[in-house]
Amino acid sequence: MSKLEELINKLCPNGVEFKKLSELMTPNPKSKIGAKKAEQMLKGEYPFYTSGKSVYYINEHMVDGENIFVNDGGQADIKYYDGKSSYADHVISFRPINVNGKYLYYVLMKKKEYINEKMFRGSGIKNINKNDFFNMLLPVPPLEVQCEIVRILDNFTLLSAELSAELSAELSARQKQYEYYCNKLLNNVETKEITFGEACDVITDYVAAGSFGDIAKNVQYINIPDYAQLIRTVDIKNNFQKADYIYVSEKAFNYLWRVNLDKECIILPNIGVNCGEVYYLDPEMLIYEKNVLGPNAILVRSNTNNIKYLSYVFKTNDFQKQLRRIISPAGQTKFNKTELKKLILHLPSKEIQDNVVEKLEKFDKLCNDISEGLPAEIEARKKQYEYYRDKLLTFKELKK
Repeated sequence: MSKLEELINKLCPNGVEFKKLSELMTPNPKSKIGAKKAEQMLKGEYPFYTSGKSVYYINEHMVDGENIFVNDGGQADIKYYDGKSSYADHVISFRPINVNGKYLYYVLMKKKEYINEKMFRGSGIKNINKNDFFNMLLPVPPLEVQCEIVRILDNFTLLSAELSAELSAELSARQKQYEYYCNKLLNNVETKEITFGEACDVITDYVAAGSFGDIAKNVQYINIPDYAQLIRTVDIKNNFQKADYIYVSEKAFNYLWRVNLDKECIILPNIGVNCGEVYYLDPEMLIYEKNVLGPNAILVRSNTNNIKYLSYVFKTNDFQKQLRRIISPAGQTKFNKTELKKLILHLPSKEIQDNVVEKLEKFDKLCNDISEGLPAEIEARKKQYEYYRDKLLTFKELKK
């Protein structure tokens, strides 16, 4: 029997008390420092927690000792720090009381998905409902049990982080090796110069269907499964792991026939921060039977060239440099189909393209396939840690 099991059997064999978060914390005052202001401040030793993933270090601190930080907009990003620190104006900060601070942090991390799904309200960037958040019931075992759980999870976190770092370093090395191998295969072949428009038979997009007014009349977005799924670049980028999908009716699907994703293609985001990214898409990769491409991206196909080979070419430095020249920096970054068609490609014969793709796909699988190789191992370690953490922090409620 482990020490934790002995403590639970001794101190709380019949369950533990559940308390509201508000009983386990003292709120810190709202910050008057925005993230932009923090960027302008002199760099210092005190961490400054923002509403995003970034953590700055500035020369002022607002709190000391154990504190927890939860961003107020978007999705819950929960951080813990023991020492002098500061936080941005869109961050909820509080000091744990009547509880081990690190234990409270681990409990909140376990509840992160629940917080995201149930406690953020509003349209656009959602904000946390503080009443729901602070009234959330959390398990509070005896302090000795809390401390033992923290000791176990701290050690497991350290081991998991070390292993993930090793795997990530190995993955990075493999990816650099892959990039070298890819460039070598792409460059050491005899090629002919050809324009983008000559190489690709289909270069179209969502707005090719008609005017914005006509599209608005014929295409309405639906939030529940319908005739077809509207594929956005964010869906592809997330490897279809998130469930907030958009659907369209049969009428809209037929209206958007130009961007039907029934054949393999390349997707090039052409509006916004994703300009320059390249996505190869095969119908087998899609989870819905019928699919159409959403706005802000260009769909490319070719009957004379290997489409997978073209996707490799589009990621090369030479092509990306050309692409950057036609991206308009004014307002929202973007480029158009007309300028894209003028870009120059250097392509070998179709036979050579097929041979290069066959070789690259074997190596690509090890480096990039989420279901195999190193990325899958990293993801498995993360899930293993979360499972172990959640199991340690699950208690039955003490009946009064």
